[in-house]
Amino acid sequence: MRRWLSLTAPKKGAREQLEGVRKCLSASVCFVLRLFPEDYSNSSACGITDAGERNLSPRRRKGITLRMVSEKEKTFVSAVVYLHNDGAEARRFFQQLYAILDMHFENFEFIAVDDSCTDDTVALLKEWAKDCPKPLSILHMSLYHGLEDAMNAGIDAAIGDFVYEFDTMLTPYGMELVYDAYHDALAGNDIVCVCPRRMSWSSRLFYKVFNSNSNTVYQLQTDVFRLVTRRAINRVHASNPFMPYRKAAYATSGLKIKPIPFEGNIVSAQKSRLTLAIDSLVLYTKALYRLSIGITFFMMLVAGIELAYTLAIFCLGRPVEGWTTTMLVMTLGFLGLFFILSIIIKYLCLNLDMMFRKQKYLIESIEKL
Repeated sequence: MRRWLSLTAPKKGAREQLEGVRKCLSASVCFVLRLFPEDYSNSSACGITDAGERNLSPRRRKGITLRMVSEKEKTFVSAVVYLHNDGAEARRFFQQLYAILDMHFENFEFIAVDDSCTDDTVALLKEWAKDCPKPLSILHMSLYHGLEDAMNAGIDAAIGDFVYEFDTMLTPYGMELVYDAYHDALAGNDIVCVCPRRMSWSSRLFYKVFNSNSNTVYQLQTDVFRLVTRRAINRVHASNPFMPYRKAAYATSGLKIKPIPFEGNIVSAQKSRLTLAIDSLVLYTKALYRLSIGITFFMMLVAGIELAYTLAIFCLGRPVEGWTTTMLVMTLGFLGLFFILSIIIKYLCLNLDMMFRKQKYLIESIEKL
């Protein structure tokens, strides 16, 4: 019996050979699966599980890491973020932004625009940047410039093919929308805006006036961040290097715009919004031109009625001595003044078109069949 057991049990050398054959078969299966990655959805098909990953050799672990990196987007993107006394909120935002960008992109950079912060925002951000493997550039503005001018400086410093513009670090949206915006940009949209579905009444009124008096087919609305392509930035800068309101400049650039709505709202803390709104209506729409022309013609109509009344009193009634002549001169003078004002307004509008809007035509895209 003891002799039969010794004959049937595999010898030590045989067991090692069987183990070697098993490992060879497993390696062959893994090689085939890697040739056809669409046939498996996770690393467990090759025996790589959370529990077994610790037992991998350093060379195999490095190979898996390189494969994960190779699946990331190769496009270089830039993230421009506006800073003004945000404190610890800036570090939290950059941590979340780095996590989503590092998950999907192999090459990217951060550009933080320090618009004269007086608190510990920049110090906390520098402390976080010590452990960040990606480049972070901090633009220190010499004085307070405001959102638009400061962000223009950050955009000029960005070198990415795609540029994220974060005007605020409030995140009432899911961070996965950052990558969704990139996918929509790859689909042919040069400007992708992530917009809340709810807006304040003042914003709703401004955008209604802007959209009804602009020539763009895209509806301007509140957004929390946007992704613009290098072509969009070059198109806007070719029209005019000075962008007093980037959102309006993009909307009137003639390029495709894709909004991504999300459930939520955002409270803006920007200063001088009224001044910015008026400047935008003057530069990018004909709203104030139409308003000024309307007021001018209305005053001309009033002056004409007053002139007709004065002539009727002079010809048919009993005019008061001196009054009729005075009113006749005043009405003729105001009538001529408002007529000259209408000509001046039209001239200023044409001058603005020639100096600010340099491009005579805008092409959205060219399709060759």
